[in-house]
Amino acid sequence: MSRIDLHLHTTHSDGSLPPVQVVLLAQKARVTALAITDHDITSGIPEAMTAGAALGVEVIPGVEISSFDGQNELHILGYCMDWKDEQFNRRLATLRQSRHRRNPLIIERLRAEGLDVTYGEVKTLAGTEAVGRPHIAQLLMQKKYVNSAKEAFDRYLAEGKPAYVARELPPPSEAIDWIKNAGGVAVLAHPTWAKKSEGDLRVCVTGLKDAGLGGIEVHYSTHTKSQTSTYLNLARELGLLITGGSDFHGLTKPDIAVGTGRGGLTVNPDLLDPLKNAAARV
Repeated sequence: MSRIDLHLHTTHSDGSLPPVQVVLLAQKARVTALAITDHDITSGIPEAMTAGAALGVEVIPGVEISSFDGQNELHILGYCMDWKDEQFNRRLATLRQSRHRRNPLIIERLRAEGLDVTYGEVKTLAGTEAVGRPHIAQLLMQKKYVNSAKEAFDRYLAEGKPAYVARELPPPSEAIDWIKNAGGVAVLAHPTWAKKSEGDLRVCVTGLKDAGLGGIEVHYSTHTKSQTSTYLNLARELGLLITGGSDFHGLTKPDIAVGTGRGGLTVNPDLLDPLKNAAARV
């Protein structure tokens, strides 16, 4: 059965595999089209496109932008935008800079907890401009302070934990504008992460649609059948596009595979043309 996967991360942000390897895994999983959606950066797209052309896998330009709605962090996926757009990339660079300001503060807090880690070590391990908490989790794993990325977040890095530091993030409406101004379609990623009741989520998504949101990531590796049904109905009710993806990262999410998520994910290729058509109308 063919499938698509519109939510994938590489070593250009916090994934553990380079774009070529991610595309190869996609081909093996019978993925006919994919989107590289690295956090706040587009530099992995050309590598993926070159690999996709060689392997017969269509690569859709994508990105994942973190935002804050005043209560919770919301992630906005962008698709089919002009990933070379200078203004768009300058805006993404401001988010990467906010990470660089935040990360040393996290390291300071970890050191105050007695952990022998440095930000230099994190940057070396990451090997990318888009350094984030998953890289810090990898370092903690390498140094045997934790056994998994989940343990690193649960003990130190998640909100409310000893080393957590809040990020400087744009409101969701601003992230949506960035994507639309670059000719792309904005989609709410993994809506369960919004931590809202069904009614509050409807109000939130309705407001985001008014701000230019184009779709909802209905199909996702960790969504339950009930959640998938709820988000599908919401998308249909509000006339929003339906998308889906695994959110593959590799090492930091070892239970998530390209194309199939935790084994039961299938994103129908028929969802791709409506997304492309919507981008053509932006």
